Amino acid sequence: MNRIPIFLSSLAGALLFAGCATELPPGAERGPHNTMAYDVLVETSPAGARIEANGEIVGQSPVHVKIFGDPDGTFHDFGSEYFEIRALPEGKDQYVQTRLFQTGHMLSPQDRIPKRIYFNMSQPPPKYVPVYVTPPPTYYDPFYYYGPSIRFYGGPRYYRPGGHYHHH
Repeated sequence: MNRIPIFLSSLAGALLFAGCATELPPGAERGPHNTMAYDVLVETSPAGARIEANGEIVGQSPVHVKIFGDPDGTFHDFGSEYFEIRALPEGKDQYVQTRLFQTGHMLSPQDRIPKRIYFNMSQPPPKYVPVYVTPPPTYYDPFYYYGPSIRFYGGPRYYRPGGHYHHH
């Protein structure tokens, strides 16, 4: 059996699939990590609020923000769980408005990049803001592992009258 043709055909197949994954639409602006630029219009009512993207001031509304995302139209994971757009109020009776978009960090879902973001500056913030963070585990949650001829218990020990420790 000749292994060279098998190797060459598998190499050609791998290059074909690798080439398809990095293709961008014609005329798209290329970004870092095989991303492309998306133009997002950020508007506020009333106009003139300062707009921040991931903590950087990008201008006053209405403003066009360039967001580098994946070619399929979703946010790219540059190491952060969220992409944040904030509108900071300029007058009285206005509130800070925030939009969080998931980037797919650590296998979380990815949000699609919108074409337009609108903020109503007179709308009060919600009383409960959902945060997609799982709470840390408690220190005394027992866990078990039963491997081949190994038993392991990682929970607290309970003292049983009579001088013996008992696991629950």
